[in-house]
Amino acid sequence: MKQRTISKECVITGVGLHLGKPATVVIKPAVANSGIVFVRTDLAGSPSMRLGTLDVVTGGEKGRYSAIKKGEAVVYTVEHLLAALSGLGIDNATIAISGDEAPGVDGSSAVYVKALREAGVVDLDAEQEVLEVREPIMVSRNGASVMVVPADEWKVSYSLEYPHPLLKQVATFSITPDIFEKDIAPARTFCLLEEAEAVKAQGLGQGANNANTLVFGPKGPLDNTLRFPDEPARHKILDCVGDFYLLGKQVKGHVIAFKSGHTLNRELLKKILQQKEKYESRRALSTPPQGNASAMDVRAIMNVIPHRYPFLLVDRILEIEPGKRAVAVKNVTMNEAFFQGHFPVRPVMPGVLMIEAMAQVLGVVALSNGDAKGKLAFFMAVDNVKFRKIVEPGDQLVMEVEIVKARSRIANGRGVCKVDGQVVCEADMGFAFGE
Repeated sequence: MKQRTISKECVITGVGLHLGKPATVVIKPAVANSGIVFVRTDLAGSPSMRLGTLDVVTGGEKGRYSAIKKGEAVVYTVEHLLAALSGLGIDNATIAISGDEAPGVDGSSAVYVKALREAGVVDLDAEQEVLEVREPIMVSRNGASVMVVPADEWKVSYSLEYPHPLLKQVATFSITPDIFEKDIAPARTFCLLEEAEAVKAQGLGQGANNANTLVFGPKGPLDNTLRFPDEPARHKILDCVGDFYLLGKQVKGHVIAFKSGHTLNRELLKKILQQKEKYESRRALSTPPQGNASAMDVRAIMNVIPHRYPFLLVDRILEIEPGKRAVAVKNVTMNEAFFQGHFPVRPVMPGVLMIEAMAQVLGVVALSNGDAKGKLAFFMAVDNVKFRKIVEPGDQLVMEVEIVKARSRIANGRGVCKVDGQVVCEADMGFAFGE
């Protein structure tokens, strides 16, 4: 998809659901790669806050809302507004707000979606950046949980379980602009009657009423009717969409939540960013610099050493100085033959195979040089071995090896294996050259 913004500004006014103070939101167009930026126009200097890092994300009492904060500037209860932006695929906009809480309007995202649609959603001349989930991530607490797993789309499933006969619901939706606008955006916030009284006692819910909040008594919503039979579960999906947009980018993955709220959602965001950083660092390590003629792919490696499946344990040489040193990678996947027996219930890469992988890299270094070309390198000795961390499927071994001493028929070297920059194995090795 292309990045999106709106063609003209739109204005939404109202009072906040929790603080009950009036505020005006003006959503303005922005150029590509600007991101979503909040501006507190009522504060001196009009401080701004850009989504995309967790240092601007904060929470509220009992996890009842999400907020963004930078210094003294704060905007509370942003999830319904962010859900509208995310649901419509708008990733560039400036949001000028005249108060410290986003208007609650009707307790859903429908008013925001309507205003954005009337302003006109337009594509920009830049590709949309997506946060792709590569591995399952989960957080849980006190019987509630939320996880995200890899998927080819942005999808949310929610299981609702409140101590009320009408509030045991399950809903699942793919999040596209059309589906969000029709099936998710109109779903309003809700609570139990006893919860409403407790929230008021905390000084929150000052802008809430039976029109913008579904207050469930023994027989159902008080002075209100449901827009959908499963409206509460749909609103929880709306909250997930809004909370996840605190990342400032669309997510590619399937969120599966059980009884979770804003607090757990935000904890999961932190882990998503950690996973993103991990894969970016791996990509940087596995991609040799442009013009690096010393890099070797697996075909070049097999021209030097005789190892083949399932015992070739080097995927790529990132850099090499023949006869001296090299940096190489081994991507550890669940498809490795050794995981069938080591161990079926807890896959762990055998330590001896980490040593073997380093020895193979040393072999490439030695056999790429001078008189050793065309020979075989036979393992002769190993010493000073240390295993510091286990290696599992999904890890990438980065192996740094060097030749310490070399003669015509034998050589000694040293190797270190790292995963995400941390040493997992090291050893001194010796081998002999043979025909």
